[in-house]
Amino acid sequence: MTGAILSQKGNEGQGNQTEGSVKTKVLVLVSLLTLGAYLVARHRRGAAERNRGAFAVTHPFAPEFSLTDLSGQKLAVTSYRGKVVVLDFWATWCAPCRAEIPRFVDLQNKYRGQGLQIIGISLDDNPKPVRAFYKQFKINYPVAIGDANLAERYGGVLGLPVNFVIGRDGRIYAKHLGEVDLFLVEREIQSLF
Repeated sequence: MTGAILSQKGNEGQGNQTEGSVKTKVLVLVSLLTLGAYLVARHRRGAAERNRGAFAVTHPFAPEFSLTDLSGQKLAVTSYRGKVVVLDFWATWCAPCRAEIPRFVDLQNKYRGQGLQIIGISLDDNPKPVRAFYKQFKINYPVAIGDANLAERYGGVLGLPVNFVIGRDGRIYAKHLGEVDLFLVEREIQSLF
């Protein structure tokens, strides 16, 4: 009987060793999977940063345009060389645009003295609602009515809002599709002063 008990205890010890070996293998496998996921994420993030870096290195010039703003003044992006420009494509019927514009008004107030110029390009078909919107929101920067041709020269504006951050040298440093985090735009503006 004593021999049977010892044999049973010996088998239990082997069971614990086998169980420990399985736990170790599972732990190693989980560690390897975690490391693999980390490396894949790092590679993807690096590729995205390299793509952004390629854009940052090239910094294409902002396409030229000449329009008449709502106050009847000539509006040309080239006349703002030497300033940091946020060029905002928007429309009165666009809910995210309506949310962004008061914040653009605030940014214009805050950084005008440092050389910021925000320019609004409405893609509305009719200037009447744009004029009403301009007054209602007390927009403090020039706004003009654009068209599909201008939108196409800026890479095609397929949804709204779309805005570009243009440096003092007239080159595009950032493009934002959809409603943007204005803290990000503010940091980009500050980096170009």
